[in-house]
Amino acid sequence: MPPEHRREGSLEAPTRHALDWQNPEFYNEHALFGELERVFDICHGCRRCFKLCHSFPTLFDLIDESETLELDGVKKDDFWKVVDHCYLCDMCYMTMCPYVPPHEWNIDFPHLMLRAKAVKFKQQGASFRDKTLTSTDMMGQFLGIPVVAEISNAVNKIKPVRQLLEKAVGIDAEAILPEFHSNSLRRRDSKIHQTGLMAEPTDETRGKVALFVTCYGNYNAPQVNEDLIRVFEHNGIPVKITEKERCCGMPKLELGDLATVKANKEVNIPILARLVDEGHDLVAMIPSCVLMYKQELPLMFPDDEDVKKVAKAFFDPFEYLMLRHKAGKLKTAFATSLGTVSYHVPCHLRVQNMGLKTRDVLQLIQETQVKPIERCSGHNGTYAVKAETHDISIKIGRPVFTQVKNAEADYYSSDCPMAGDQIQNGLDAPQPAVHPMSLLRKAYGI
Repeated sequence: MPPEHRREGSLEAPTRHALDWQNPEFYNEHALFGELERVFDICHGCRRCFKLCHSFPTLFDLIDESETLELDGVKKDDFWKVVDHCYLCDMCYMTMCPYVPPHEWNIDFPHLMLRAKAVKFKQQGASFRDKTLTSTDMMGQFLGIPVVAEISNAVNKIKPVRQLLEKAVGIDAEAILPEFHSNSLRRRDSKIHQTGLMAEPTDETRGKVALFVTCYGNYNAPQVNEDLIRVFEHNGIPVKITEKERCCGMPKLELGDLATVKANKEVNIPILARLVDEGHDLVAMIPSCVLMYKQELPLMFPDDEDVKKVAKAFFDPFEYLMLRHKAGKLKTAFATSLGTVSYHVPCHLRVQNMGLKTRDVLQLIQETQVKPIERCSGHNGTYAVKAETHDISIKIGRPVFTQVKNAEADYYSSDCPMAGDQIQNGLDAPQPAVHPMSLLRKAYGI
């Protein structure tokens, strides 16, 4: 790397500036393109991020195929090609870029891409497909209707129908689509919830949690949430399901629809803040949802005290269990071992900077070896199901698929159920991934 591109003070921890999205200048297209040009030129001179998402190879190819071999040879309209391949995983910011704040160049590539997405959404809106795919509440409510769920799940397995769907709306025929359950978690709640439990608080946990169900955890993977409840209550930790919630907002954030993110926040935050005031810690099974409350909403609403309160009280489930274990409050008598587990660590879990807590919990189980894979699966929200990006998503995930295949483990697993589907897709395997919480429940024999 040339001397002028070496970062001074590279041992300093990165700091994240608030997202100034309510400032009218944020949507000034001329100012946006000026910042895109500044940042892209720095990226061109560095190129450390070539192996992350497809945004960086797209940018570097545009430059290398231009007449000048520099950024000034790239058409400004082609900048959108770079933006469209960013799915806001944050890995470039958290693990790769040497120029993030407090460096004077102040590079925050994901937030710049988010700004560009917001400008584009404000100017052009979004396609019917993209609006629908990111309206997870609406899709769950409709496709979770008993007869509709059965028909939808059956149709999604018929190849000719999927090919027609690809041509009609651009949902790739090869992508695994999640099943919808009419027997959602909220319908199961009265049957699975136990009362009368009271766990002893520790220095870092209060011993009772409220579960943010998530759209996916309610309609697509209710069993995993049920497993979470069983595991927590087996450890004496009472679990309360939030009485009402909307989507956390991550799908709309990735679309650039920041107004809907705000609308969802104004429903969810008062409910969650009240639960914190009542003595609950907060958990959610989807890493992206946890990240939304821990990081994205605090950066969007830095002056909102309730947002800060919720962020401080929000935990990844395995992070919470390890804190309980650290205080000697986790049961470690397991009924069965798991053998070898090939464990994929989702990007939105890695950027929470808490270490490999899922691995650490599973390795408490006797005769169990966990082999972590810290690479992107390529699923990334809606990216893997879109016809124009599905093949690229498979390419991004191929190193993960290879490691899972070579591990020849008893189970393969990911904290993100969608990443699990992507790995199954890449392996072309009949056996689906098993969520780590389901594995833990199995080990407990409960």
